[in-house]
Amino acid sequence: MNITCTSPKYLFGFIFMLLVQTVLYSQAEDQWFFFRAKDTLFNPQFDTTGDYLTYTGSDNGLRKVLEEYKISTFKKTYRGAKKEDLKKTFFVIADSPELLNDLLRKARHLFDFGELVTEQDKKIFEPNDYGLTSTIGENIGLQVNLDNYDFLGLPQAWYYTTGSKDIFIGMSDGLLDTTSVEFKGKTKQIRKSSFSNGHGVGQAAKAAGQGDNGYGVPGVCYDCSLYGTNYGDFKYFEEVKELAVLGAKVINCSWIGRTYYESGQQAINDMFEKGTVIVASAGNKGWDETKGELLYYPASYKNVISVSTVMYKHENALDNIQIGKTGKYYAENIRGTVGRTMGFKDNDTLKAPHIYYVSTATLNTEVDILAPTTGIFLLEKYIMSGEFLYHKYQTTSGAAPFVSGTIGLMFSLAPCLPVDEVESILKMTATNIDHIEANEPFKGMYGAGMLNSGKAVKMVHDLFSENETVFIENQNFSRWDFKLTSYSDKVVIRNQEFSKNTTLNLRAKNKIVIAPNTVLRPNDSGRIHLKIDPSLTKECELRLRKEK
Repeated sequence: MNITCTSPKYLFGFIFMLLVQTVLYSQAEDQWFFFRAKDTLFNPQFDTTGDYLTYTGSDNGLRKVLEEYKISTFKKTYRGAKKEDLKKTFFVIADSPELLNDLLRKARHLFDFGELVTEQDKKIFEPNDYGLTSTIGENIGLQVNLDNYDFLGLPQAWYYTTGSKDIFIGMSDGLLDTTSVEFKGKTKQIRKSSFSNGHGVGQAAKAAGQGDNGYGVPGVCYDCSLYGTNYGDFKYFEEVKELAVLGAKVINCSWIGRTYYESGQQAINDMFEKGTVIVASAGNKGWDETKGELLYYPASYKNVISVSTVMYKHENALDNIQIGKTGKYYAENIRGTVGRTMGFKDNDTLKAPHIYYVSTATLNTEVDILAPTTGIFLLEKYIMSGEFLYHKYQTTSGAAPFVSGTIGLMFSLAPCLPVDEVESILKMTATNIDHIEANEPFKGMYGAGMLNSGKAVKMVHDLFSENETVFIENQNFSRWDFKLTSYSDKVVIRNQEFSKNTTLNLRAKNKIVIAPNTVLRPNDSGRIHLKIDPSLTKECELRLRKEK
């Protein structure tokens, strides 16, 4: 290992930090809260006077409390609320943290819980079509539940970037409607497609449907541009290669084939080496049929990010118990588990739940990461027929675009991000699910865990920012090749394990800190290489600036 501590302090960095602290101090008077009411019918009324709200309801206790504060926001939200609390949760912005204690003490007949939002958690951005989980600002888009976006950490990602029109996401998934509000002015259909049942529309809407336009709901990288094309060439990927030649930074392939072709692997390698990331759906066959042995392509080729599915909504099985037609209890959409439904031995809900094998999507050793589909709003149905529907099943076709959109955000923030570091960042920032007992039969078959778009984009930001700290943490890797380049003030590795067949090639301009609970212990097939390189320069960024 090569670990040293060299980091000269420059004057401009000091001035920048002072400016940041000044801005934060000037905003310190705005305090954010979440409160939970005791009754779903509670819906306080306000008048607006200038920048603040005046309570106009009939509850004198609540009035006395609120009169002591400047309240700028008091609205219902689905953000972070459990099933039973969906119509009880309020987001509030006021001028003092004392509101928390006052409201819970003097209006305890109305509220049974409250919390102050931390400064770090205030680093979010929400477009004006963010749905029922929106907090800051007004949602003038569809009034639908977007808690899967909260799960992905998209408001945290959008704090840094909402995409760039110069970054094209390729969709090799069917026909796109270039006249639709979601795609107009940002989409080019390269090849016509006979697959016109909404498949292409759905995947493109998730990846990059236009946001902050008061219509529908936003896509992940909603200010990115789109290329649309057909698919069908499994041997040479001619349609996909066209998009790469045109400059697509990431190409979504929500389709599968059963046969491996050496020519297909070579085509993927060529695109990857020229700077394009391929993302593909892993397949929809359940564990009951595949036992982890079935591979689909292009997902299982090297240099492709293979995406399967995960549940995201409820914290534990008891939060969403259902009764089937045969009278058996089951749980649905339980966060961090890889199937869609869970059962109970002897039909006893007090026993540990197990995942129904038939309810999983395809899992195998080539899967890299997971994203949710069960329970998410189907924007394509609304675009095509005006229907308000939520997805009932696990489909990896619908999971892949969340990853493609996230990669679009990463390249929008840092166009010079090395293509061979994208997968490392996604995996390092994924949420580990190994500790969930129900996932035990599938270990090693679901990749690094659950996609966290917010953390992935933040890591990109921190890697390229000279005054930030990059954290590599809370994962346990025993395979894969990781590569990372950091221009940050320091990289901290903590509560993290790299073992067995893992390779880690980390090059940093300044410091690398090995913190407690870190294990760097690969076997003879793995390797750890940590290097401090003060000469690191952002040559790519300088070149792009000159070109502009």
